[in-house]
Amino acid sequence: MIKKLSISTALILSLTACTSTGNVERNAALGAGFGAVAGAIIGNNFGDGDASTGAAIGAAVGGTAGAARGYEKDQDLYEKRIRDAEANQKRYYDSVADRYYYFDHDTGRTYWTNGQVRK
Repeated sequence: MIKKLSISTALILSLTACTSTGNVERNAALGAGFGAVAGAIIGNNFGDGDASTGAAIGAAVGGTAGAARGYEKDQDLYEKRIRDAEANQKRYYDSVADRYYYFDHDTGRTYWTNGQVRK
């Protein structure tokens, strides 16, 4: 039982390291992994001893909590981009989109004035 949980946890953690997406997806996967392990341990030791039910509930709760925390981190990042862009960078006008944007000289990326990546 413990060996299966250890392998499952290692697999989930290794998969989250491969993501190139934002904090929401990464934290949701981590939360689901840790929640599944915690739920399986609790489900095995309390109640009717069903580790699989505890793992499923723990994964759902952990994934939801992780996604909420990741969303919070992403919002903080957008707000920081806006503050940094307004303080340190020149603003450009995109006549096609009829919007202003900033150019990040460090990364070579451009961002709209609301902090979203300009594509």
